Amino acid sequence: MSMTLLIVDDHPLIRLGLRALLEHALDQPQIFEATDGREALEIAAREQPDIVLLDVSMPGLNGVDTARRLTTELPACKVIMLSMHCHEERVAECLRAGAVGYLVKDGAVSEIMAAIEAAQHGEMYISTQVPTVAAKLLERKSDVTSPLQLLSPRQREILQLIAEGQSTKEIGYRLNLSGKTIETHRRLLMQRLDIHDVAGLARFAVRAGLVSLER
Repeated sequence: MSMTLLIVDDHPLIRLGLRALLEHALDQPQIFEATDGREALEIAAREQPDIVLLDVSMPGLNGVDTARRLTTELPACKVIMLSMHCHEERVAECLRAGAVGYLVKDGAVSEIMAAIEAAQHGEMYISTQVPTVAAKLLERKSDVTSPLQLLSPRQREILQLIAEGQSTKEIGYRLNLSGKTIETHRRLLMQRLDIHDVAGLARFAVRAGLVSLER
């Protein structure tokens, strides 16, 4: 039976490279592509992919929150995260979101197929580039807490958009919410995180991996 995969990355060259690799290594795979988290959720709901290769850092809706929604709404779907980084907390956050794999983008090409094979067998695959201390952290991921866990999915979504510099009006338009509702969420974010200005929220979002300064 042909495998159905979804590649999610906002960089066309990354998607092109992954598609070429998968088409060469797999037997007539059915491959779909998405440029961001929202598009990924729409395509996944329609196509029911077996495997999702998901970039961690994307504008609008980041990979971690996309993974969390995918694994909740489509429990049979296996999510493998792709990132330029192997910071301990970022890796652990991905696993807490339900991902079964974590790959560093500049790692060996063979790791992609190893991660897919592991996912098919119900196993977890972590890139060999992830430090040993991070791997140990993942083994006890259920015991690890994060400030992000204090926030609802909607609050994390709004926090990311605030950190990306979008105005209240722009966020409201994107999420189909009123400006007053966005302002209420922002106030609650500041209270819950004990952060009292937008710049502080942006710094927190960067530290938590919701947004990247390198993008």
